[in-house]
Amino acid sequence: MAIDVSKFIGRFIDEAREHLSRLDEGLRELGSNSDPETINTLFRSAHTIKGSSRMLRLRSITDTAHQLEEVLGSLRESKLAATPALIQLMQRAVDELSRLSEHLASNSAVDQLPPTDEALCAALAAAANGDRETPAAPTASPGSVAPSPATTQQPTDDSSSAGTSLPPAGDRTPTPAPASSAPAPASPSADAGATANTVADNKPAVQLRTAETVRIRLSKLDELIKLMTEVVATQAHLRQREQELGELQHRLAAVLDEAGQKALGEFALAFKDNSQHQAGLMRELHDRLLSMRMLPLNIVWEPAARLVRELAHSVGKQVECVVSGGEIELDRQLIDRLSDPVIHLIRNAIDHGLEDTADRIAAGKPAHGRLLLSARQDAGWVLIEISDDGAGIPLQLVREKAVRKGLLDADKAASLSDQETIELIFLPGFSTTAIITDLSGRGVGMDVVRRTVLDELLGTLSVDTRAGAGTRFSIRLPLSLAMMRVLIIRAHDYHFAFTAQYIAELPQIETSSLLQIGGRDVVIIRNEFVPVLRLDELLGLPAPATPRTGSASTLQLVVLQTGGEKISIVADTLVDEHDMVIKTLPAHLRKLALISGMVITGSNEPVSVLHPPGLIERARQLRQRSPDSEQGTILPVLQHHVLVVDDSLNTREIEKDVLQAYGYHVTLAEDGADGLRKALAHDFDAILTDVEMPHMDGFSLTAELRQQEKYRDTPIIIITSREKEADKRRGMQVGADAYIVKGDFDQSNLIDTLRTLLG
Repeated sequence: MAIDVSKFIGRFIDEAREHLSRLDEGLRELGSNSDPETINTLFRSAHTIKGSSRMLRLRSITDTAHQLEEVLGSLRESKLAATPALIQLMQRAVDELSRLSEHLASNSAVDQLPPTDEALCAALAAAANGDRETPAAPTASPGSVAPSPATTQQPTDDSSSAGTSLPPAGDRTPTPAPASSAPAPASPSADAGATANTVADNKPAVQLRTAETVRIRLSKLDELIKLMTEVVATQAHLRQREQELGELQHRLAAVLDEAGQKALGEFALAFKDNSQHQAGLMRELHDRLLSMRMLPLNIVWEPAARLVRELAHSVGKQVECVVSGGEIELDRQLIDRLSDPVIHLIRNAIDHGLEDTADRIAAGKPAHGRLLLSARQDAGWVLIEISDDGAGIPLQLVREKAVRKGLLDADKAASLSDQETIELIFLPGFSTTAIITDLSGRGVGMDVVRRTVLDELLGTLSVDTRAGAGTRFSIRLPLSLAMMRVLIIRAHDYHFAFTAQYIAELPQIETSSLLQIGGRDVVIIRNEFVPVLRLDELLGLPAPATPRTGSASTLQLVVLQTGGEKISIVADTLVDEHDMVIKTLPAHLRKLALISGMVITGSNEPVSVLHPPGLIERARQLRQRSPDSEQGTILPVLQHHVLVVDDSLNTREIEKDVLQAYGYHVTLAEDGADGLRKALAHDFDAILTDVEMPHMDGFSLTAELRQQEKYRDTPIIIITSREKEADKRRGMQVGADAYIVKGDFDQSNLIDTLRTLLG
């Protein structure tokens, strides 16, 4: 059954206006500032308009956006210079796209969209090909080109932009929604006598139980929610006053008589009760308002499923698209920004992930590829997964392409773990495809996905890929960006905050349990090595005004996780933890990689919200720049090739750093099954393995390796947190040569053991 695209036209127009505004502003900047990031931003906007319009079969918009993208692509590759004539031509293209979009807004019939301006597209194509004289596009007839989005006057009334309007004042006849409207699911606000509905132009309508409706511009609803979040935020000030009142009551206890103490106690109790009651009412009102802006994921899933079919057909592949979780609701803010990452991941799966029909049959797979779009709710978060059953990410090809592009040398590429290799695909301009097509190969998309998910949606992104079995991208998002759970800590004489989705746990450890591995502090948490860092190291903070004296016997840690990586931050104190309004940074500070926003405490103190992905990247940079403290005493060894098998990325990386510092060549495997595959595919001089791992544990791996002729006498060392004698005996029984408990881990002990076993 064909999907009615008319209900998605409104969303396309809104998104197109946003991207066209970016293009218009960016082109104005381009004349004086041709930095790569500006050109990348322009390229992505043109690319997104092209993809979204093609999905809706808006031919003239697609053609124009495609040719504009070609020009920007040549600029990005330094094949062209941003001359005034070229910028003027690109501005003409933006004006044409604006004219077509506004025509579509006033008349949503796709078949009535004006045809492609062939002369303009030809001029753009010639410019993209580097013609010395850029052909001038013919001057449009008066009135045919709409003003650019930056100067287009938006409607000022409360009606929708798609032609619907409010009834005259006093007219109480309900305004019916257009026939193509997609009914929104029931909203929690129905309990208050109103439900939120989504109409064809994507403007929320509040429907009373009397069946009367009033249309509200989304911007006005956003303003109301913003005001409400500020009101809720003031509750933090009341909590602060409540705490201060309790302290005052305690101080005055000695000077007040019994009657005074009783009166003050009653006042304090009444204040606390009123504060808590008001907090409950404000939170309920905030939740009901927010629920009016919630929309189902089907708004993204339905056009995405159509896009899958069209793209698969365009490249001659057979793809079955399976969708689930479309009823899950997210804030409209998130829904709007989610489209770009989903589109890019779908393109990536169809072009890079899923094989051609003949290749699938040859590999013993069904002729039809399978692309799964799924979502499920996980407490206050939503987990979105886009997975395929294709060939998986060709990690060796990724490494080779990184070397060819000069991103790293061959030795460094060979030592990359699988996870580090996957990280390369998120670099701007990186692509493994051998040919540039209209669908992919330009290196646009994956960097957009990461930036949008991590920086704009405050979510997390992880990738799991298996050779021959497929790839899964997992995106974890909050339900709303209006308010989020926040932890405030004190460290190094400063307050800092973290949003809850990045916090894995908050352990207290004995200082004596810290290990020194590879010249850095490490702690064992749940069978893995986790680096321990201090914020003054990561942020470059000055020395505290009042240095701490003595040595505390315990440390409070905040374990942060993004993807498969973890670091632990030392906190002096855990100050507070509750739902707070995240305020965006001023424009000139928004590119700070380590800070994502700020919150205001009950005492009106601004606190920076730190960005864990940036902190983890910063920790990685510091590790790479800091020489091992013992490297000056390391003796040269033969280039023995060691396989390290552990399901913890942190543990693998730490063991790899130690071994490489002593001259060993290291290959990493993420679990026992992966370790066995790599061991059979290559030759290793020694193998280090954990015990507790998915798919195959270390005992089973050791036993399997001992069955192989080439590994009958190869040194195998088990490194685990299991301390029981029974576990040690079992390790020896399956054929391990050494058994090292992680709690007693010492890099010298490991190296000495390896040297002894390797002779």
